[in-house]
Amino acid sequence: MTYQHILYDVGDKIATITLNRPDRMNAWTPVMERDVREAMTAAAADEDVRVIVLTGAGRAFCAGADMDALKGLDPSDIRRAGNLPGFDMDRRPDWQTRYGYYPSIAKPVIAMINGATAGIGLVHALYCDLRFAADNTVFTTAFARRGLIAEHGISWMLPRLVGHANALDLLMSARRVSSAEALRIGLVNRLCPPETLREETYAYARDLADFVSPSAIATIKRQLYEVPFQTLAEATIDANREMLVALGSSDFREGVASFMEKRPPRFTGK
Repeated sequence: MTYQHILYDVGDKIATITLNRPDRMNAWTPVMERDVREAMTAAAADEDVRVIVLTGAGRAFCAGADMDALKGLDPSDIRRAGNLPGFDMDRRPDWQTRYGYYPSIAKPVIAMINGATAGIGLVHALYCDLRFAADNTVFTTAFARRGLIAEHGISWMLPRLVGHANALDLLMSARRVSSAEALRIGLVNRLCPPETLREETYAYARDLADFVSPSAIATIKRQLYEVPFQTLAEATIDANREMLVALGSSDFREGVASFMEKRPPRFTGK
């Protein structure tokens, strides 16, 4: 696959998707939208990939939508996603939206936030499972200062990470948020000096890839993203059902064997 606005690389069981318009601070475009979705789909289907890292080239993660592309935008274009896969009636519709498909990927997706993150860039960072950020990163929702509203499900996802009051603050004011505040309110999971961000992110990703059962991760991820739609009883019933499946899996047998034999596990995801 040839990509125009991203780079795609696989190594050590980790797929890296790099937004690659550094001269434009990786401003989001329809081409980038297509490239990222196709790369995410490829990584999800690749048996050699256990973890996905999304990052940006240069000094920004993604500074928002390309403003040149917004000039003269036909309002009806916002509803034309383009190149979306067919709707799957057997899967939750919530994770089949234009940008909200990350939770449906049965692998961990880590945002390695290397710089400015705004607007649609922040939306994508929030849909990732984890966010590791450089400690000089600045965040902003941006929308209200452009005369826009909370786009693409950020009004649903942001409060679940930072709480209702903080989400209202960030969305209504569209103010700049420092990395230290982002960590304090739960917007990011970890801060790193810029010079060690890559090292620390990939150390964590390799630990997941080498020592954690892929089948367990896939189920745990699904469980957590189902919770907002479940009662406690439903979540417990689901866990009981999944526990029976896990107890019969080869990953469970390997997890016990590797622990007893004091050696690294050789999980297959089955």
